[in-house]
Amino acid sequence: MAEPTPCYLQPTQQSGAAFVRRGLQGPVVMLNLLRFRDVADYRADPQLAPAQPMSGAQAFERYVQHTLPFLHASGGEILLLADAGPWLIGPEGEHWHQALLIRQHSVEAFMALAQHAPYLAGLGHRTAALADSRLLPLSGRALPGA
Repeated sequence: MAEPTPCYLQPTQQSGAAFVRRGLQGPVVMLNLLRFRDVADYRADPQLAPAQPMSGAQAFERYVQHTLPFLHASGGEILLLADAGPWLIGPEGEHWHQALLIRQHSVEAFMALAQHAPYLAGLGHRTAALADSRLLPLSGRALPGA
């Protein structure tokens, strides 16, 4: 019997510490890869559950609508929300439903948003929506020879 594939929905204490230790300066772009549940699972946050079942994609839309005012107030913006699919180069059989690029003007702004109580009140929509995710912080650099 195959072992269950691990899923990643939240940073670990170790990954969070490593992110801070990178000492990134200036704007940070967060690359999000998202795989949705067929049906959103609100068991962890029943107070956010809709009256009727909804798809993970629909629950993620609720998360985005909840988050946008806080993201904008913190100086952040969505650069790209795109439908995804299987890899062109990558593990066969692995696929992602959506990719998302979020720009935040600093690590400090990102960390402040991630700890902001009104933002956290709607985080359960994200948890309910996702079967798996990846979050990769990116720091821009100058092109060689530019």
